[in-house]
Amino acid sequence: MDSFTVKFPLSNTNQLTVAIKDSINLAGTSTFLGSGACANNLPEKKDAVIIKNLKDNNFFIAGKTVMHELAFGMTGVNQFYGTPVNPLYPNLIPGGSSSGSATAVASGEVDIAIGTDTGGSVRMPAACCGIYGFKPTFGLVSRQGVWPNQSSLDCVGVFARDPALITHTMKALTVGFEEMKLEQDTFDIGWLSVDANEIIIYSVKDALSKCSYIRLHPTHLPDFENAFKAGLTVINRETWLACKDFYATGQLGSDVAKRLIKASETTDADLQQAEKIRTLFTAQVDEALKKTRVLALPTLPSFPMTLESALAGETDMNISKLVRPFNLSGHPALSIPCPSQHNLPISLQLVGRKGDDAFLCALAERLAASFHNK
Repeated sequence: MDSFTVKFPLSNTNQLTVAIKDSINLAGTSTFLGSGACANNLPEKKDAVIIKNLKDNNFFIAGKTVMHELAFGMTGVNQFYGTPVNPLYPNLIPGGSSSGSATAVASGEVDIAIGTDTGGSVRMPAACCGIYGFKPTFGLVSRQGVWPNQSSLDCVGVFARDPALITHTMKALTVGFEEMKLEQDTFDIGWLSVDANEIIIYSVKDALSKCSYIRLHPTHLPDFENAFKAGLTVINRETWLACKDFYATGQLGSDVAKRLIKASETTDADLQQAEKIRTLFTAQVDEALKKTRVLALPTLPSFPMTLESALAGETDMNISKLVRPFNLSGHPALSIPCPSQHNLPISLQLVGRKGDDAFLCALAERLAASFHNK
């Protein structure tokens, strides 16, 4: 299926083309949130702040992209607008929830795409589709005009086939974001021990170890698993509050409706415990990043499920277990496709200090060049 819900004629100029997730307001088009419950939404009168920033910096908006309904799913499947096909791995899911944004970039339809990342929804689709995906530091990029209006987890993020384009786009999205040139000869990176498929761990670690300028140091975050669970708790509470009126319409897809009713059962005590974990885990990440400027781990713990399985109704919340903790903590994170001998997507995730986004992007460019030249 097509990556777009709304597509405009491509620019005839040398402008960079950008696709926009359908949870971001674009003047003159309706924001459908990938949902039949929003099918009658009127066109927006005003651009989101990030859209204005892109236009002011000479980006050409190519259209709005398909997304997992209400941005509440891992697979990217959408029964209302169709499920975008993963261009590099068509038998596998495109990933959720920014599925159309990822596939529009991976297919070459656009240079860049904008998504949102509340629990990995930029980094996961990027990993599934073999491209780059960046979740900035929480609060760095404006969310004015982005749905939902309130979130303690969500970040506007960027997809590209070249990490240099992520840097270029971040300069447009954020006042004061300056491109960084890396001058040092070696980089100390904390290798985070996680539970993941052995092939994925080996491939990611092997790719890094073959870069002579990288020195890996074992790193451990004691509450990593707890942070994943706490992130689920927070997103469940916040998404239920944002979506309960949509649920009441009875017009939601079955997968999202089931997940929302489960989310509605989140208690105040559950949320209070999750916030305690947020505080504890954030401090642990900050402490680890005092010793090394960047942490590294796989983006996905396992290979993406088949599209056939997803269309049959299967889902896998654990696919987000290596990315969701950093939504809880608010640290910037960037997914980088790794060389693979298995014809399956393998992706490295870099995590940086809060506010150190430019360094993270610069290191991703350096690594991408090394991986490409091998």
